[in-house]
Amino acid sequence: MPWVQQYAPVGGVVASACLAAIPLIILFYMLAVRKAKGHVAAAAGLIGALIVAVAVWNMPVSLAISSTLNGAAFGLFPIVWIVITAVWVYNMTVESGEFEIIKDSLARLTDDRRLQALFIAYAFSCFIEGTAGFGTPVAIAAAMLVGLGFTPLWGAGIALIANTAPVAFGAIGVPLIVAASVSGLDQMTVSAIAGRQLPILALIVPLWVCVTMCGFKRSLEVLPAIIVGGVCFAGAQFLLANYHGPTLPDIGSAIATIVGLVLLLKVWKPSRTFRFEGEPESNLSGSGYPASVVLRAWGPYIVLAVFVFFWGLPQFKNILNAVPGANLSFGWPGLHGEVMKTAPIVAQDAVYGATFAFNWLSAGGTAILLSGLVSVPMMPNYGFGKAIACFMRTLRQLTFPIVTIAMILGLAYLMNYSGMSSTLGLAFTHTGSLFPFFSPLLGWLGVFLTGSDTSSCALFGGMQKDTATAVGMSPELAVAANASGGVTAKMISPQSLSVATAATNMVGQEGNLFRFTIGHSIAMTLVLCVLTYLQAGPLSFMLP
Repeated sequence: MPWVQQYAPVGGVVASACLAAIPLIILFYMLAVRKAKGHVAAAAGLIGALIVAVAVWNMPVSLAISSTLNGAAFGLFPIVWIVITAVWVYNMTVESGEFEIIKDSLARLTDDRRLQALFIAYAFSCFIEGTAGFGTPVAIAAAMLVGLGFTPLWGAGIALIANTAPVAFGAIGVPLIVAASVSGLDQMTVSAIAGRQLPILALIVPLWVCVTMCGFKRSLEVLPAIIVGGVCFAGAQFLLANYHGPTLPDIGSAIATIVGLVLLLKVWKPSRTFRFEGEPESNLSGSGYPASVVLRAWGPYIVLAVFVFFWGLPQFKNILNAVPGANLSFGWPGLHGEVMKTAPIVAQDAVYGATFAFNWLSAGGTAILLSGLVSVPMMPNYGFGKAIACFMRTLRQLTFPIVTIAMILGLAYLMNYSGMSSTLGLAFTHTGSLFPFFSPLLGWLGVFLTGSDTSSCALFGGMQKDTATAVGMSPELAVAANASGGVTAKMISPQSLSVATAATNMVGQEGNLFRFTIGHSIAMTLVLCVLTYLQAGPLSFMLP
């Protein structure tokens, strides 16, 4: 007989939600106040969640342990698999000396740190987000920025802040596709509404990044680039989301932004070059490397982009999964079929499945691994022996991030299967006519809990629809707002922090990075909360 979830174990939903928040409060305290290392904060939050789940939600100990292990396994694959392979490709380019050529080529295009951030953290990472998602863009962009000369904190922080607007359309639109699926709403309508929210955020993110780096006055020095980057990104995202669907907005926006910025720099340069305090000016001499050498140095990332693009296509993914032995899935022992969801989370009692899919061939990390192997012959004086040794060093480098990510996903799964996540979501439904304002916050909470906008939409998509219908709000707006609100939590989710610190060799400084990004996350979330509230009322004409 399955164990039935309960959503108000003590004194009603609101009081229960206060107890359900204890693990999150522990995480916040450890990261923001104690500045604890990521694995320490994750362990404290997980222990708190286990105690609350068993003692308050009456979850059987065996189920609590099994759900934690299921989440940890998902953290290891596919999330950690992506991080390991992405950092490995970067490490190889550094060891082979190719990254010095990449740095030189970027410096000759622009030596300005603000413009480099717009190219790498905003435009290029958007392409990777659109094709792979799940932490890949942050890992690659943060590592590249540090390689260019950004300090680890600034490289990781800027990569996280810039990687906001594309998240809902990431991995070929998976978050919005899932949101429409679980809520039973029209996919095109949900995509169109998200395409009338996130382009507004995309317009201001380039300015936001620059102001964060150098203040408002000095940001005006690169205003043409800010305008071109924002308009190219937002315009392409709006058009594709509204007239094509959720699958291509990120890829199209990234290409449009990169092309727009390159063309701009052919005819315009900032009057003053910005570099961080104490950083020496670059001393470029001669005409630089030949074009063929520059193309060779960028080769691993070009190959990576091609591989993750094809791996992201649903049709290609289906072909890979059809290969015998390439898609091993099974019900998680001791959990699958052992938990029952009940009203009001579902209309009628439903078994909460727990299937683990080891789709090793179609996984994003495998695409990056293969791209790295294909790239090895491109690197001069570098062979497969050195590449394998580099891979082993990368594994040792990422020991603590691997443990951290596994525990964070274990915490997320435990909160989901115990019903604590649902209790937190139900508390938001008590806001009545103010629900449109809080709707993006529910998505924000989901991404903070799981590190994934896709998981947040799966967790709260149906609840958003039902609550919106009850309070007289457009259900499509609520579901789209869940995906939109989730994008601003990526920069503070413990999973993302672990990925970023791993990629920039600042393991143990997750607390510092959390403090760097938390204010930006809250401010951007409030922008989306106000926008959604207005779109549910006086700005309803903005909806399709």
